Amino acid sequence: MKLSKLALIAAIACGTYAGNVFADQTNDVQLVSCESCDEPACGCEPACDDACDSGCDSMGCGLGDCAIVDRLGLNDCCLGDPYSLFGECNGIAVGGWMQLGYFTDTTANFNSLPDNVQLQQGWLFAEKAIDSSCGFDIGGRVDYIYGTDGPDTASFGNPVAGYDTNSGWERGGQYGNAMPQLYLEAGYGDLSVKVGHFYTIIGWEVVQATGNFFYSHANTMYNSEPFTHTGALFTYNHSDDVTLYGGYVEGWDSGFQDNGDAFLGGASLSLTDRLSVTYAAVGGRFSAGGEKGYMQSIVADYAVSDDVQYIFQSDLLDTNERQTFGINQYLIKTINDCVAVGTRVEWYQIADPTTDAVLNDTWNWTAGINYRQSANLTFRPEIRYDWYDGWQGLEDSFKFGVDAVMTF
Repeated sequence: MKLSKLALIAAIACGTYAGNVFADQTNDVQLVSCESCDEPACGCEPACDDACDSGCDSMGCGLGDCAIVDRLGLNDCCLGDPYSLFGECNGIAVGGWMQLGYFTDTTANFNSLPDNVQLQQGWLFAEKAIDSSCGFDIGGRVDYIYGTDGPDTASFGNPVAGYDTNSGWERGGQYGNAMPQLYLEAGYGDLSVKVGHFYTIIGWEVVQATGNFFYSHANTMYNSEPFTHTGALFTYNHSDDVTLYGGYVEGWDSGFQDNGDAFLGGASLSLTDRLSVTYAAVGGRFSAGGEKGYMQSIVADYAVSDDVQYIFQSDLLDTNERQTFGINQYLIKTINDCVAVGTRVEWYQIADPTTDAVLNDTWNWTAGINYRQSANLTFRPEIRYDWYDGWQGLEDSFKFGVDAVMTF
Protein backbone atom coordinates (compact mmCIF):
# COMPACT_ATOMS: atom_id res chain seq x y z
CA MET A 1 0.00 0.00 0.00
CA LYS A 2 1.03 3.60 -0.28
CA LEU A 3 2.38 4.53 3.09
CA SER A 4 0.70 7.16 5.27
CA LYS A 5 2.48 10.45 4.76
CA LEU A 6 2.23 11.60 8.38
CA ALA A 7 -0.69 13.63 7.10
CA LEU A 8 -2.07 15.96 9.74
CA ILE A 9 -5.52 15.14 10.96
CA ALA A 10 -8.39 17.45 10.14
CA ALA A 11 -9.20 17.89 13.82
CA ILE A 12 -6.57 18.02 16.56
CA ALA A 13 -7.95 16.94 19.90
CA CYS A 14 -6.32 16.33 23.29
CA GLY A 15 -2.87 16.81 21.78
CA THR A 16 -3.21 13.70 19.60
CA TYR A 17 -4.67 12.95 16.19
CA ALA A 18 -8.04 11.26 15.85
CA GLY A 19 -8.52 7.83 14.33
CA ASN A 20 -9.37 7.18 10.71
CA VAL A 21 -12.79 7.20 9.05
CA PHE A 22 -12.39 3.69 7.70
CA ALA A 23 -11.25 0.45 9.26
CA ASP A 24 -8.18 0.16 7.02
CA GLN A 25 -7.53 3.65 5.78
CA THR A 26 -4.05 4.49 4.63
CA ASN A 27 -4.22 8.24 4.49
CA ASP A 28 -5.07 10.39 7.46
CA VAL A 29 -8.08 12.24 6.09
CA GLN A 30 -10.81 11.59 8.59
CA LEU A 31 -13.71 12.98 10.49
CA VAL A 32 -12.90 13.73 14.10
CA SER A 33 -14.27 11.29 16.66
CA CYS A 34 -15.35 12.50 20.06
CA GLU A 35 -14.70 9.06 21.43
CA SER A 36 -10.99 9.31 20.57
CA CYS A 37 -10.17 11.48 23.58
CA ASP A 38 -10.69 11.26 27.28
CA GLU A 39 -11.72 14.92 27.34
CA PRO A 40 -14.15 16.51 24.86
CA ALA A 41 -12.50 18.89 22.41
CA CYS A 42 -12.71 20.33 18.91
CA GLY A 43 -16.43 21.01 19.03
CA CYS A 44 -17.20 17.59 20.48
CA GLU A 45 -19.06 19.12 23.39
CA PRO A 46 -22.82 18.49 23.33
CA ALA A 47 -23.58 22.11 22.43
CA CYS A 48 -27.21 21.33 21.52
CA ASP A 49 -29.65 19.37 23.60
CA ASP A 50 -29.94 15.67 22.82
CA ALA A 51 -27.09 15.72 20.27
CA CYS A 52 -24.15 13.34 20.36
CA ASP A 53 -22.04 15.56 18.08
CA SER A 54 -24.12 18.34 16.66
CA GLY A 55 -21.37 20.29 14.96
CA CYS A 56 -23.07 23.49 16.17
CA ASP A 57 -19.78 25.07 17.15
CA SER A 58 -17.73 23.69 14.28
CA MET A 59 -19.35 25.13 11.16
CA GLY A 60 -18.30 28.72 11.70
CA CYS A 61 -19.42 31.87 9.83
CA GLY A 62 -22.64 32.10 11.80
CA LEU A 63 -23.74 28.59 10.83
CA GLY A 64 -23.38 27.33 14.36
CA ASP A 65 -27.00 28.06 15.24
CA CYS A 66 -28.70 24.87 16.40
CA ALA A 67 -31.84 25.50 14.34
CA ILE A 68 -29.77 25.79 11.16
CA VAL A 69 -27.86 22.63 12.00
CA ASP A 70 -31.14 20.82 12.61
CA ARG A 71 -32.52 21.91 9.25
CA LEU A 72 -29.37 20.73 7.49
CA GLY A 73 -29.75 17.31 9.09
CA LEU A 74 -26.38 17.51 10.84
CA ASN A 75 -27.65 16.98 14.36
CA ASP A 76 -27.63 13.82 16.48
CA CYS A 77 -24.54 12.31 14.88
CA CYS A 78 -24.27 9.00 16.74
CA LEU A 79 -22.16 6.56 14.73
CA GLY A 80 -22.15 3.72 17.23
CA ASP A 81 -19.33 1.22 17.59
CA PRO A 82 -17.77 -0.29 14.44
CA TYR A 83 -18.31 -3.99 13.96
CA SER A 84 -16.07 -6.62 12.38
CA LEU A 85 -16.94 -9.96 10.83
CA PHE A 86 -13.58 -11.45 11.73
CA GLY A 87 -11.82 -9.30 14.29
CA GLU A 88 -8.39 -10.17 15.65
CA CYS A 89 -7.03 -13.45 16.98
CA ASN A 90 -3.52 -14.10 18.29
CA GLY A 91 -2.36 -10.77 16.89
CA ILE A 92 -3.71 -11.46 13.38
CA ALA A 93 -6.36 -9.02 12.16
CA VAL A 94 -8.73 -9.98 9.32
CA GLY A 95 -11.11 -7.55 7.68
CA GLY A 96 -12.09 -5.81 4.49
CA TRP A 97 -14.67 -3.69 2.73
CA MET A 98 -17.12 -3.55 -0.16
CA GLN A 99 -17.23 -0.55 -2.49
CA LEU A 100 -20.15 -0.03 -4.87
CA GLY A 101 -20.00 2.98 -7.15
CA TYR A 102 -21.57 4.81 -10.07
CA PHE A 103 -19.77 7.30 -12.29
CA THR A 104 -20.86 9.01 -15.49
CA ASP A 105 -17.51 8.94 -17.33
CA THR A 106 -14.50 6.64 -17.63
CA THR A 107 -12.02 9.53 -17.84
CA ALA A 108 -12.19 9.85 -14.05
CA ASN A 109 -9.72 6.93 -13.75
CA PHE A 110 -10.43 3.47 -12.29
CA ASN A 111 -14.13 3.90 -13.13
CA SER A 112 -14.15 1.53 -16.09
CA LEU A 113 -17.93 1.06 -16.45
CA PRO A 114 -19.53 4.47 -17.06
CA ASP A 115 -23.23 4.85 -16.27
CA ASN A 116 -23.28 1.50 -14.47
CA VAL A 117 -23.38 0.55 -10.83
CA GLN A 118 -20.20 -1.44 -10.34
CA LEU A 119 -18.51 -3.43 -7.62
CA GLN A 120 -15.19 -1.66 -7.66
CA GLN A 121 -13.58 -3.26 -4.64
CA GLY A 122 -14.51 -6.41 -2.80
CA TRP A 123 -11.51 -6.42 -0.48
CA LEU A 124 -10.16 -8.85 2.09
CA PHE A 125 -6.96 -8.55 4.10
CA ALA A 126 -5.15 -10.41 6.84
CA GLU A 127 -2.35 -8.74 8.76
CA LYS A 128 -0.06 -9.33 11.67
CA ALA A 129 1.31 -5.90 12.49
CA ILE A 130 4.73 -5.86 14.10
CA ASP A 131 5.55 -4.29 17.45
CA SER A 132 9.31 -3.87 17.74
CA SER A 133 9.25 -1.42 20.64
CA CYS A 134 10.43 -4.13 23.01
CA GLY A 135 12.74 -6.01 20.64
CA PHE A 136 12.49 -8.19 17.53
CA ASP A 137 9.11 -8.97 15.99
CA ILE A 138 7.93 -10.45 12.72
CA GLY A 139 4.65 -10.15 10.84
CA GLY A 140 3.20 -9.63 7.40
CA ARG A 141 0.14 -8.91 5.32
CA VAL A 142 -1.85 -10.25 2.38
CA ASP A 143 -4.56 -8.35 0.45
CA TYR A 144 -7.05 -9.68 -2.11
CA ILE A 145 -9.41 -7.67 -4.31
CA TYR A 146 -12.17 -8.57 -6.75
CA GLY A 147 -14.01 -5.98 -8.83
CA THR A 148 -13.55 -3.47 -11.61
CA ASP A 149 -10.47 -2.10 -9.81
CA GLY A 150 -8.89 -5.56 -9.94
CA PRO A 151 -7.26 -5.24 -13.40
CA ASP A 152 -5.81 -1.82 -12.49
CA THR A 153 -4.45 -3.20 -9.22
CA ALA A 154 -2.91 -6.41 -10.58
CA SER A 155 0.77 -6.71 -11.54
CA PHE A 156 0.26 -5.46 -15.07
CA GLY A 157 3.95 -4.52 -15.24
CA ASN A 158 5.06 -8.16 -15.31
CA PRO A 159 6.98 -8.99 -18.52
CA VAL A 160 4.95 -12.19 -18.90
CA ALA A 161 1.69 -13.33 -17.34
CA GLY A 162 2.15 -14.60 -13.82
CA TYR A 163 1.36 -14.08 -10.15
CA ASP A 164 -2.03 -12.29 -10.27
CA THR A 165 -2.09 -11.58 -14.03
CA ASN A 166 -2.51 -15.10 -15.43
CA SER A 167 -5.70 -16.44 -16.98
CA GLY A 168 -6.88 -17.89 -13.69
CA TRP A 169 -7.13 -14.41 -12.20
CA GLU A 170 -8.77 -12.63 -15.15
CA ARG A 171 -12.54 -12.78 -15.28
CA GLY A 172 -13.32 -11.07 -18.58
CA GLY A 173 -15.03 -7.74 -19.18
CA GLN A 174 -13.99 -5.09 -16.70
CA TYR A 175 -13.87 -7.34 -13.63
CA GLY A 176 -10.88 -9.17 -12.28
CA ASN A 177 -8.93 -10.40 -9.25
CA ALA A 178 -5.67 -9.15 -7.81
CA MET A 179 -3.40 -9.67 -4.83
CA PRO A 180 -1.81 -6.24 -4.46
CA GLN A 181 0.07 -7.07 -1.27
CA LEU A 182 1.86 -10.18 -0.09
CA TYR A 183 4.81 -9.46 2.15
CA LEU A 184 6.66 -10.34 5.33
CA GLU A 185 7.83 -7.67 7.74
CA ALA A 186 10.42 -7.82 10.48
CA GLY A 187 11.56 -5.16 12.90
CA TYR A 188 13.84 -4.46 15.79
CA GLY A 189 13.58 -1.24 17.73
CA ASP A 190 13.21 1.69 15.35
CA LEU A 191 14.21 -0.25 12.23
CA SER A 192 11.96 -2.51 10.15
CA VAL A 193 12.05 -4.10 6.71
CA LYS A 194 9.25 -5.19 4.42
CA VAL A 195 10.02 -7.94 1.86
CA GLY A 196 7.66 -9.07 -0.88
CA HIS A 197 4.91 -7.36 -2.88
CA PHE A 198 3.60 -4.09 -1.41
CA TYR A 199 2.08 -0.70 -2.21
CA THR A 200 4.31 2.20 -3.17
CA ILE A 201 5.12 5.12 -0.89
CA ILE A 202 4.85 7.56 -3.82
CA GLY A 203 2.06 10.14 -3.72
CA TRP A 204 -0.85 10.96 -1.42
CA GLU A 205 -3.84 9.19 -3.01
CA VAL A 206 -3.96 5.39 -2.76
CA VAL A 207 -5.70 2.50 -4.48
CA GLN A 208 -7.78 1.47 -1.46
CA ALA A 209 -11.24 3.03 -1.36
CA THR A 210 -10.79 3.46 2.39
CA GLY A 211 -7.71 5.63 1.91
CA ASN A 212 -9.06 8.62 0.00
CA PHE A 213 -11.49 11.42 0.66
CA PHE A 214 -12.72 11.48 -2.95
CA TYR A 215 -14.33 8.71 -4.95
CA SER A 216 -12.52 9.60 -8.20
CA HIS A 217 -8.74 9.79 -8.56
CA ALA A 218 -6.36 12.46 -9.76
CA ASN A 219 -4.85 12.09 -13.24
CA THR A 220 -1.39 12.35 -11.71
CA MET A 221 -1.97 9.39 -9.41
CA TYR A 222 -3.47 7.18 -12.11
CA ASN A 223 -1.09 7.97 -14.97
CA SER A 224 2.27 8.90 -13.45
CA GLU A 225 2.67 7.03 -10.18
CA PRO A 226 3.42 3.35 -9.53
CA PHE A 227 0.82 1.38 -7.61
CA THR A 228 2.86 -1.56 -6.33
CA HIS A 229 6.43 -2.85 -6.13
CA THR A 230 8.18 -6.13 -5.46
CA GLY A 231 11.34 -5.93 -3.42
CA ALA A 232 12.54 -4.82 0.01
CA LEU A 233 11.83 -1.55 1.79
CA PHE A 234 13.47 -0.43 5.05
CA THR A 235 11.82 2.04 7.43
CA TYR A 236 13.76 3.82 10.16
CA ASN A 237 11.91 5.88 12.76
CA HIS A 238 14.71 8.25 13.64
CA SER A 239 12.46 10.20 16.02
CA ASP A 240 8.85 11.14 16.55
CA ASP A 241 9.33 13.80 13.86
CA VAL A 242 11.56 12.03 11.31
CA THR A 243 10.99 8.76 9.42
CA LEU A 244 13.33 7.54 6.68
CA TYR A 245 12.62 5.00 3.90
CA GLY A 246 14.96 3.19 1.54
CA GLY A 247 15.09 -0.03 -0.44
CA TYR A 248 15.35 -1.92 -3.73
CA VAL A 249 12.41 -2.79 -5.99
CA GLU A 250 11.98 -4.62 -9.27
CA GLY A 251 10.59 -1.70 -11.25
CA TRP A 252 6.95 -0.58 -11.27
CA ASP A 253 3.81 -2.67 -10.79
CA SER A 254 5.63 -6.01 -10.99
CA GLY A 255 4.65 -9.13 -9.10
CA PHE A 256 7.65 -11.30 -8.22
CA GLN A 257 9.20 -10.87 -11.67
CA ASP A 258 12.28 -8.98 -12.84
CA ASN A 259 10.69 -5.90 -14.35
CA GLY A 260 13.45 -3.46 -13.49
CA ASP A 261 15.99 -2.33 -10.93
CA ALA A 262 15.21 0.78 -8.93
CA PHE A 263 15.78 2.56 -5.65
CA LEU A 264 12.68 3.47 -3.64
CA GLY A 265 13.02 5.82 -0.69
CA GLY A 266 12.26 9.09 0.98
CA ALA A 267 11.66 10.89 4.25
CA SER A 268 8.67 12.08 6.30
CA LEU A 269 9.16 15.15 8.49
CA SER A 270 6.83 16.64 11.07
CA LEU A 271 8.03 20.23 10.93
CA THR A 272 5.49 21.65 13.38
CA ASP A 273 2.44 20.44 15.27
CA ARG A 274 0.38 21.36 12.20
CA LEU A 275 2.73 20.85 9.23
CA SER A 276 4.27 17.67 7.85
CA VAL A 277 6.19 17.16 4.61
CA THR A 278 6.98 13.90 2.84
CA TYR A 279 9.46 13.43 0.02
CA ALA A 280 9.41 10.09 -1.80
CA ALA A 281 11.24 9.05 -4.95
CA VAL A 282 11.97 6.09 -7.18
CA GLY A 283 14.84 6.03 -9.65
CA GLY A 284 16.43 3.49 -11.98
CA ARG A 285 15.02 1.05 -14.53
CA PHE A 286 11.24 0.96 -14.29
CA SER A 287 10.34 -1.80 -16.74
CA ALA A 288 11.72 -4.73 -18.67
CA GLY A 289 11.06 -2.70 -21.82
CA GLY A 290 13.90 -0.35 -20.93
CA GLU A 291 12.19 2.70 -19.42
CA LYS A 292 14.72 4.44 -17.20
CA GLY A 293 14.51 7.60 -15.18
CA TYR A 294 13.38 9.23 -12.02
CA MET A 295 10.10 10.05 -10.28
CA GLN A 296 9.53 12.14 -7.15
CA SER A 297 6.57 13.23 -5.09
CA ILE A 298 6.47 15.98 -2.47
CA VAL A 299 3.44 16.15 -0.16
CA ALA A 300 2.84 18.95 2.34
CA ASP A 301 0.00 18.48 4.82
CA TYR A 302 -1.09 21.47 6.90
CA ALA A 303 -3.83 21.74 9.53
CA VAL A 304 -5.21 25.21 8.86
CA SER A 305 -7.38 24.92 11.95
CA ASP A 306 -8.79 22.24 14.19
CA ASP A 307 -11.25 21.20 11.49
CA VAL A 308 -9.69 22.32 8.18
CA GLN A 309 -6.93 20.38 6.42
CA TYR A 310 -4.93 21.54 3.37
CA ILE A 311 -2.75 19.21 1.30
CA PHE A 312 -0.37 20.26 -1.48
CA GLN A 313 1.32 17.69 -3.72
CA SER A 314 3.73 18.04 -6.64
CA ASP A 315 4.85 15.08 -8.80
CA LEU A 316 7.65 14.99 -11.37
CA LEU A 317 8.22 12.01 -13.68
CA ASP A 318 11.18 12.17 -16.08
CA THR A 319 12.25 9.10 -18.07
CA ASN A 320 13.52 8.30 -21.54
CA GLU A 321 9.90 7.54 -22.53
CA ARG A 322 7.73 9.95 -20.51
CA GLN A 323 7.84 13.38 -18.93
CA THR A 324 4.94 14.54 -16.77
CA PHE A 325 4.32 17.08 -14.06
CA GLY A 326 1.35 17.39 -11.75
CA ILE A 327 0.16 19.63 -8.93
CA ASN A 328 -2.73 18.59 -6.69
CA GLN A 329 -4.32 20.66 -3.94
CA TYR A 330 -6.93 19.48 -1.43
CA LEU A 331 -8.96 21.41 1.13
CA ILE A 332 -11.06 19.37 3.57
CA LYS A 333 -13.46 20.72 6.19
CA THR A 334 -14.75 18.49 8.99
CA ILE A 335 -18.24 19.50 10.15
CA ASN A 336 -18.87 16.74 12.70
CA ASP A 337 -18.34 13.00 13.17
CA CYS A 338 -20.70 12.23 10.29
CA VAL A 339 -20.03 14.91 7.67
CA ALA A 340 -17.00 16.40 5.94
CA VAL A 341 -16.75 18.41 2.74
CA GLY A 342 -13.77 18.84 0.46
CA THR A 343 -12.44 20.08 -2.85
CA ARG A 344 -9.53 19.11 -5.10
CA VAL A 345 -7.88 21.12 -7.89
CA GLU A 346 -5.35 19.47 -10.21
CA TRP A 347 -3.09 20.53 -13.05
CA TYR A 348 -1.47 17.70 -15.00
CA GLN A 349 0.97 18.16 -17.91
CA ILE A 350 2.61 15.80 -20.40
CA ALA A 351 5.78 16.89 -22.23
CA ASP A 352 8.06 15.40 -24.87
CA PRO A 353 10.95 13.68 -23.02
CA THR A 354 13.40 14.52 -25.82
CA THR A 355 12.56 18.19 -26.38
CA ASP A 356 10.67 19.18 -23.19
CA ALA A 357 7.97 20.63 -25.42
CA VAL A 358 4.51 20.59 -23.81
CA LEU A 359 2.20 18.10 -25.52
CA ASN A 360 -0.94 18.15 -23.35
CA ASP A 361 -2.37 19.98 -20.38
CA THR A 362 -5.39 19.00 -18.34
CA TRP A 363 -7.07 20.48 -15.29
CA ASN A 364 -9.82 19.18 -13.07
CA TRP A 365 -11.86 20.47 -10.17
CA THR A 366 -13.66 18.10 -7.80
CA ALA A 367 -16.00 18.82 -4.91
CA GLY A 368 -17.43 16.14 -2.66
CA ILE A 369 -18.98 15.13 0.62
CA ASN A 370 -18.15 12.28 2.98
CA TYR A 371 -21.25 11.21 4.89
CA ARG A 372 -20.91 8.47 7.50
CA GLN A 373 -24.25 6.77 8.00
CA SER A 374 -22.66 4.57 10.66
CA ALA A 375 -19.22 3.65 11.92
CA ASN A 376 -18.93 1.13 9.05
CA LEU A 377 -20.77 2.80 6.15
CA THR A 378 -19.65 5.92 4.27
CA PHE A 379 -21.21 7.59 1.21
CA ARG A 380 -19.07 9.81 -1.05
CA PRO A 381 -21.02 11.83 -3.65
CA GLU A 382 -18.99 14.21 -5.81
CA ILE A 383 -19.06 16.42 -8.89
CA ARG A 384 -16.04 16.85 -11.13
CA TYR A 385 -15.16 19.11 -14.05
CA ASP A 386 -12.31 18.29 -16.44
CA TRP A 387 -10.96 20.61 -19.12
CA TYR A 388 -8.17 19.96 -21.63
CA ASP A 389 -5.62 21.64 -23.86
CA GLY A 390 -4.09 19.50 -26.61
CA TRP A 391 -5.78 16.21 -25.75
CA GLN A 392 -7.26 14.61 -28.84
CA GLY A 393 -10.74 13.12 -28.48
CA LEU A 394 -11.41 14.54 -25.00
CA GLU A 395 -13.95 17.29 -24.43
CA ASP A 396 -14.43 19.51 -21.42
CA SER A 397 -17.16 18.02 -19.29
CA PHE A 398 -18.90 17.79 -15.93
CA LYS A 399 -19.08 14.38 -14.27
CA PHE A 400 -20.96 13.00 -11.31
CA GLY A 401 -20.18 10.02 -9.12
CA VAL A 402 -21.25 8.46 -5.86
CA ASP A 403 -20.08 5.38 -4.03
CA ALA A 404 -20.74 3.57 -0.79
CA VAL A 405 -17.99 1.90 1.23
CA MET A 406 -18.95 -0.68 3.85
CA THR A 407 -16.11 -1.89 6.06
CA PHE A 408 -16.17 -5.12 8.04
